[in-house]
Amino acid sequence: MNHDALAVYAPNLGRLLIERGWMFACAESCTGGLLAAAMTDTPGSSAWFDRGFVTYSNQAKIEQLRVSEDTLERFGAVSEETAMEMAAGVLAASSLAQLAISTTGIAGPGGGTPGKPVGMVCFGFGQRAGQGVVTRAVTKIFEGDRTQIRNASVEFALKTALEIISPR
Repeated sequence: MNHDALAVYAPNLGRLLIERGWMFACAESCTGGLLAAAMTDTPGSSAWFDRGFVTYSNQAKIEQLRVSEDTLERFGAVSEETAMEMAAGVLAASSLAQLAISTTGIAGPGGGTPGKPVGMVCFGFGQRAGQGVVTRAVTKIFEGDRTQIRNASVEFALKTALEIISPR
């Protein structure tokens, strides 16, 4: 993990969340809890970190995050559709969080296919908006070994969340 980058991204995200009076939650598959760990490495994170889910299996995604079986069958666990449903599911599970991030991907070394190579990670970003939730997804392909892919995923997720909620 690029600890220098995380030492900046997580605390800055926390500061922005506090300024807004927001809480954060996450749902992770390929990152296996690294995103929650990065967020909670920051002292005082209990002021803005609500919860994290590690939903590695499809069944966990269905049971804990309300990801649709149809979505998983049609698009697969590694898809923007699943990532958005994961992010929305986190917000449905949390009465406190206003911002959610999800990660689902193929960290390797195996598991890649021509359409979904090792290093492909789909991110879901969810925000409460009025009475509803707005989600968006981004897919990235990272180079490196399993550790490098997972760490790059956490860094990208934090950096993107900062961009989403930073004042323009």
